Amino acid sequence: MADLIFNIAKGMIKYYASLPATNDALIVVPLESSGIEADGTLKDYDDLSSLLAGTSNEQTSLGRKTVNSGIVITVDDTNDRVDIDAPDQVWTGTLGNPVGALLWCYDPDTTTGDDGDIIPVSKHDFSFTPDGTDVTAVVAAAGLLRAS
Repeated sequence: MADLIFNIAKGMIKYYASLPATNDALIVVPLESSGIEADGTLKDYDDLSSLLAGTSNEQTSLGRKTVNSGIVITVDDTNDRVDIDAPDQVWTGTLGNPVGALLWCYDPDTTTGDDGDIIPVSKHDFSFTPDGTDVTAVVAAAGLLRAS
C-alpha cells in the first residue's frame, strides 16, 4: 500500500486508475534516495514538474515505467472501500544512483504534454542500490492503493 497519497489525487484515485482517456497511463517514477523531501512536503505537489523542481531527484538511469494495462479495481461494499492493484514493475540491468521511493503518477495523455501535466498519485518507499542486476518492485498482496 502507498506510504502517502498526494492531496491532488485524493478522491480521484479510482478515476485515474480506470485509465479513462484514450492515451492515458500510470507512470512509475523512481526517486533517488538522497534529497527526497518529507512526506508532508511531497503530498502538496500538484504535478510532477513541481515535485522534481524541489529537492527530490528522479533516478533517470532506470527510466520511468508506463502502465496502461493490468490495473484491477475492486469496489468492496462490505468494507466500504476501493482497492486498486497493478502489475509488479521490473527494471533490468539496473544502474545509477540509489533509489529511495517510487512515485505512481497519472498521465492524462502520453502522446503530448510534459511533466507539468503528470499528476502524482502515490509515493511508495522502495530502497535499493542499482548494481547491474534486475530489480522487481512487487506490488503488495493488498494492492497498490486503497481509498476508503
